[in-house]
Amino acid sequence: MLFFIIISLFDTIKLITLKRKKMKKFTTYSTLAIAALFLATGCTQTINNSVKHESTQESTHEAAHETHHKHWGYSAEVGPSHWGELNEKFHMCSEGQQQSPIDVVATSDIELPKLNINYKKGAKGVINNGHTVQVNIVDGDTLTLGGEAYTLKQFHFHTPSENHINGKAYPLEAHFVHATADGKLAVISVMFQEGTENPALHRIIKLFPLGLNQEKSIKLPSEYVNNILPVDTSYYKFMGSLTTPPCSEQVKWFVMKQPLTASVDQIAAMHKEIGKNNNRPIQASNGRKIED
Repeated sequence: MLFFIIISLFDTIKLITLKRKKMKKFTTYSTLAIAALFLATGCTQTINNSVKHESTQESTHEAAHETHHKHWGYSAEVGPSHWGELNEKFHMCSEGQQQSPIDVVATSDIELPKLNINYKKGAKGVINNGHTVQVNIVDGDTLTLGGEAYTLKQFHFHTPSENHINGKAYPLEAHFVHATADGKLAVISVMFQEGTENPALHRIIKLFPLGLNQEKSIKLPSEYVNNILPVDTSYYKFMGSLTTPPCSEQVKWFVMKQPLTASVDQIAAMHKEIGKNNNRPIQASNGRKIED
């Protein structure tokens, strides 16, 4: 009888061993030896506890590995206050001195030039990338600054707004992200307040719900993209950063003074699609110049 029990126990442990391909042979042989010894003394419960402990150790190791590679988000241990801790590449999120967003309060009143915006291509796709709803643009739209063309890559949304203007927050904010060939960045920010329905948002929201990281094609003509900019393009200007990791600085910001309107339902639909408040808290201005 003892022989058959030993054979049965050997088969059981062999199955466990096969499922644990990552375990070293030493651990397997040790377990068999311990099993035979404890069977002889009738201590089968101790064997069960030993196997359970090893499973717990393996699970704990996997959990620790997963935590080490956690992606950034907007809440709890992956939220904005922890971004600088999640990845060494995100160090500017905690160390930077010109971070965005900010409460935009002008520090100087000067005659700012009219923005040279040339949006003629329109949009080609909409995607929920897990952090925002992003509208991707056909190559060719530009913002020209100091004779240098910044190409519009995409615009996306934050609910509620990230930047504030003179202490006021808005329920929705759009960021138009531009880049030069050598990587310089410029962002145009547009605020939305509750009011009449926005036609361009209507075209975008019609595609909801969006599968995560699954781009949906959209034919959004250039006039719709331009309609997400106010008629009065007067703006505040300052140097800031990306509002998401890696929080890179030296980003030119242009915050439009005139807000647009979006209906209550449109704002709610955008918030529901994103699934959370995707706004980084206000960062310190640290005495930087904000031109009006």
